[in-house]
Amino acid sequence: MKNIVILTGSGISAESGIATFREQNGLWENHRIEDVATPEAWLKNPETVLNFYNQRRQQALAANPNYAHLALKELEKDFNVQIITQNVDHLHEQAGSTNIIKLHGSLFSKCSDKNRAIKAEVYDNMTFGEKAPDGGYWRPDIVWFGEAVSEIENALPYFRRADVCVIIGTSMQVYPAAGLTQYLPQYAEIFILDLNSPTANNSRAKVNYITKRATEGVDDVINLLKDKLL
Repeated sequence: MKNIVILTGSGISAESGIATFREQNGLWENHRIEDVATPEAWLKNPETVLNFYNQRRQQALAANPNYAHLALKELEKDFNVQIITQNVDHLHEQAGSTNIIKLHGSLFSKCSDKNRAIKAEVYDNMTFGEKAPDGGYWRPDIVWFGEAVSEIENALPYFRRADVCVIIGTSMQVYPAAGLTQYLPQYAEIFILDLNSPTANNSRAKVNYITKRATEGVDDVINLLKDKLL
């Protein structure tokens, strides 16, 4: 079967009611990014950080996968599908997709602030002061600004051997995720499903644009993939 790598961003989850990463006013859920999504914020005011992510976790728990999430799962019947997501919700998992790499972490995982490799699941609200086995404090297992995106190395092989790359709901402005398309083979095609038609960082590949919302355009993408690859 042909190999398809799918890169998703906040636009696909927005249609399930999850707030996008950054609104036009530069705030994230009425918070400055610097106050809730940096290592410095954690050191300065961990309670504020935990309350922010508690709110986001509860929001994600109340959300359900939308038609786009479900349609991507159905692609697994005909193709080898690998989803690389910048989202920290669990909507791809809920939709039934089986191969998922979460570049920026998960709202449903916590890690030690001494060693981020020490992790545990979390679904309830977190309170500051709870300690991990290594003595560090439990913090959200989220890649904050200024931290390394360690999962990028696991994503690279899927881009290197992809026949097709599908990009859904991302501005392609956040690195290193935005640079992943440069690793695609020369023969690979790119399909971008987004209202704003962001530019893929690849001058060699043929790029196909579907300027629709994820739920409105996912069938267009799937039909094109089947026409070209089956």
